[in-house]
Amino acid sequence: MNFPIAICRLAHFVVACGLAVCGRAGDSPLLDALPSPILFRGDEKIGYRDPLLLWHEGIFHMFFTVGEREPAAVYLYVAKSTSRDLRHWTPVKKLTPRDLNLNFVSPGSVVRFRGEWVLCASTYPQPKGELYGNATARLYLMRSHDLEHWSEPELIRVKGPDVPVEKMGRMIDAYLMPDKDDAGKWWCFYKQNGVSMSWSRDLRTWTFAGSAQAGENVCVLVHNGEYLMFHSPHNGVGVKTSADLRNWSDAGPLITLGQKDWPWARGRLTAGYVADLRRVAGVGKYVMVFHGTGPEPEPVKFLTHGCIGIAWSYDLKSWDWPGKSSGR
Repeated sequence: MNFPIAICRLAHFVVACGLAVCGRAGDSPLLDALPSPILFRGDEKIGYRDPLLLWHEGIFHMFFTVGEREPAAVYLYVAKSTSRDLRHWTPVKKLTPRDLNLNFVSPGSVVRFRGEWVLCASTYPQPKGELYGNATARLYLMRSHDLEHWSEPELIRVKGPDVPVEKMGRMIDAYLMPDKDDAGKWWCFYKQNGVSMSWSRDLRTWTFAGSAQAGENVCVLVHNGEYLMFHSPHNGVGVKTSADLRNWSDAGPLITLGQKDWPWARGRLTAGYVADLRRVAGVGKYVMVFHGTGPEPEPVKFLTHGCIGIAWSYDLKSWDWPGKSSGR
């Protein structure tokens, strides 16, 4: 979807919420047992996109966009599934309504705030059969006490309480994270004029803080004392770094993983979400989930056909995945 566990669409939760389970570095039986880089496989009737991965109390929670083709249109939902081993997943559970005027998509992050879980997402309205979400796309929050039962979506007024909803402009791919230096301050990143940023102390009243050049589906973690942004340009996952959230520099080459060998991602690989699972037993690494479409260019198979894939890294520079040596 267009533009957005210590921190990175999840990474801050493992440490911040005391959820870590310590294991030996390099001990990754759960990853080693995966037979394929594809966790969820789409087809002509269904697509899986925009994943985020949360680990909590021994369970992996995957949130994502699911697109279902009906005779007249493809309907989009925010959905989830859970697993204990990253291989066997529960049936997909839809969290948002069937409504082409809304089409909730792109779960960006799930954070722990004042005793409850908060999920951010966006709408992607296509009531007239538009290829992409129209100008009324906006950002929303949902709240939960148990990660299963979620409140009705509430609008995130990221331009401030005095800006009318119709004047906010098209925005998608919300991502929430706490400030690394100012306790109690939260940031919302979203796709508008590159990546835009707003901040809040209560997740209700927001102050707009400007924009920077970046792609979509932003995911930000704190690494070596700086902010590290994963974002999606036209293809692949780019990386940027910043000390202050205002000045960003490119950091490293474009990440395309095994795309050249994957027909299911050859059209486009995008929406990388990086979770810090280095202290989770059975994993012990950073884990990236992403979606791919192909082999045709993405607009040919947009919304359906998408597959969610997985890769991992020790250092956020070199990446591995199931079957890497064989090109699987």
